[in-house]
Amino acid sequence: MWLLDSPRLLDALSYAGTAVFAATGALAALRTRQDVVTATFFAAMTGIGGGTLRDVLMGVPVGWMQQPAYLATCLVVGAVVWSLGYPKWGHRALMWLDAVGLGAFAVLGAARAVGHGEAALVAVLMGVITVSAGGIIRDLLAGEPSILLKREIYITAAAFGAAVFVLSAPWLGAWAGIAGFVAGFGMRAFALITGWSLPPFKGALWRGRED
Repeated sequence: MWLLDSPRLLDALSYAGTAVFAATGALAALRTRQDVVTATFFAAMTGIGGGTLRDVLMGVPVGWMQQPAYLATCLVVGAVVWSLGYPKWGHRALMWLDAVGLGAFAVLGAARAVGHGEAALVAVLMGVITVSAGGIIRDLLAGEPSILLKREIYITAAAFGAAVFVLSAPWLGAWAGIAGFVAGFGMRAFALITGWSLPPFKGALWRGRED
């Protein structure tokens, strides 16, 4: 499988995805006017949070503890973003950076799971966890409602990207990772542009007390 047989490329994509997610964490800190130390902490928790949870669930060595350069990347990105300041288009930047990170981490999370012998369905879930856990941590730290509760196309996009990668890898080879990234990022981007979301639950809610 292409991504699994190309460790240098996989590392490059991992660092890029980590940096992008770390930037969203730092931007979230800047929105609440935090200091540089807090901004770098937000960046680290967002950049490595999802991968940490994924690796713990799979019972494998945590990636950034084996390669501390991932943590260093988050800290550097956090400091740089804090130094540059929060632009007028900061919220849009956060959303689009997050979409790029979603596409990359959905594929990378699934690829890591497949590389450790996990089943296809488990690999897709690991892709979703890699994407979503860091964002959940970021939103909790910033005191904002989680993006997962805003009825936005987020988990769906991550699952779609991971599934496209897992299902297409045996046939597409080198294009599987690209296809998965494009699928996940494309669905999220389409939702950001059009405001598209899945229909909510409209059934009755039981508010009584069980006997």
